[in-house]
Amino acid sequence: MRSGRLAAVAAAAMAVAGLTAACGAPAGVAGVSSLPSVPRAEEPPPETPDGAVAASKGGGAVGDSDHMRSVVPPPAPDPVRLPPPKVSSYTYAFPVKGCRVSYARQLLVLPKTVIWAGKGCAFVSPVNGVVREVNVQNRWVPSTDRGQDREGRYVTVLGEDGVVYLGGHLDSIEPDVRPGATVKTGQRLGRLGNSGNARDTASNLYFAISWPAPPEYWWIRRGMVEPWDYLDAWYDGNRTLSPKKAVFALRKRVGKLPACDRLCTAKTPPTTKSGAVEKAEKADTTTKTRASVRRQNRPEEEPTMVIPG
Repeated sequence: MRSGRLAAVAAAAMAVAGLTAACGAPAGVAGVSSLPSVPRAEEPPPETPDGAVAASKGGGAVGDSDHMRSVVPPPAPDPVRLPPPKVSSYTYAFPVKGCRVSYARQLLVLPKTVIWAGKGCAFVSPVNGVVREVNVQNRWVPSTDRGQDREGRYVTVLGEDGVVYLGGHLDSIEPDVRPGATVKTGQRLGRLGNSGNARDTASNLYFAISWPAPPEYWWIRRGMVEPWDYLDAWYDGNRTLSPKKAVFALRKRVGKLPACDRLCTAKTPPTTKSGAVEKAEKADTTTKTRASVRRQNRPEEEPTMVIPG
């Protein structure tokens, strides 16, 4: 009996102690924690350029959560750029060296392009090869606009890949660049200018790709295969992309010496009378005038005579 009373008293005491603790705890609103709040940053955590959350000074991410720490990339060296795959046995160079350039990547009239760059910039051989044609005279005039003269001063190179490369509108050509001379990839052949029908434009390089043909078939050398895909590759560092396959596939389709079909006819210059013709016409007019005067001074009964002058 005594033990039962002691147990009841102990239970009552524990109940009173629990009620007292509850009354001493901070009061709160239902659904809202009454515990002290965790301090927050005034701004959202910054991000790195790749989208990861920036790390704090302590090594963890801003904020203190395992999830945020998990998106921080581990430290690593910069990625290594791999060279482009080798797609041919030939090595090429962009035909303008040491200057800022721009060029069109679309077909306008002929399958060629104009590479805009400063006057005097170097025109270099796109590939190892042999100089085929050299024209150091600027023969183009607007009155005739002959097709074979439009590129002004130019050099063509027959590459070791069997392809012909033309660089025109040059201001000057290197003295040792002559037909038959061997040239290397990247070797300077001339300087950019605006000769030919580019005389009223900024300096540039007329660049064209074709196959070997006799000089009288000048429309072949001025461009048969669109060049900009190859220019893009050579400029970006893929120096083994070759136009050989495209060039000889086209030659097989159209023939080695196709007829000219665009910008083929020169203008007809205005006719002018030569000095001899003008002198003869003037003498004939003088003779007729003298004869007319003599007829007027003769009596009417006399026969009209034409006196040779």
